[in-house]
Amino acid sequence: MSTFFPKAQDQIDRKWFLVDATGIPVGRLSTVLADILSGKMKPTWTPFLDMGDHVVVINAAKAVLTGRKPQQKMYRRTTTRPGSMKEVRADVMQAVHPDRVIEAAVKGMLPKGPLGRAMYRKLKVYDGAEHTHEAQQPVPLTIKL
Repeated sequence: MSTFFPKAQDQIDRKWFLVDATGIPVGRLSTVLADILSGKMKPTWTPFLDMGDHVVVINAAKAVLTGRKPQQKMYRRTTTRPGSMKEVRADVMQAVHPDRVIEAAVKGMLPKGPLGRAMYRKLKVYDGAEHTHEAQQPVPLTIKL
């Protein structure tokens, strides 16, 4: 049996998926999303090519942080200037920007570099139930706990 290798003229069949994050732990959600964005669920997956699909996540505000993560996990950002580091606890971040909690978790699970950035661009996260991608006709995807 020979190994499949995509040619330059082969078109990558990208689908759109819709995921409802209500009641799902952020870590379990983000592992599934990272696999879909990278294309690891497809039989034609190639490690050094972007074979993944687009994902729209709704109800990010209803995703769950388990254990003591809401009090202990910190999100840090800096402008690289001395004394410019800001730290925000996970519960505060989820209250103010719930979409960034899921985005940060997924981004950390993707490859670093240009390939990972291309995969990350296919992720769309929304706080509520409304999204702007009805024209793409995303297929609902259920994530088992």
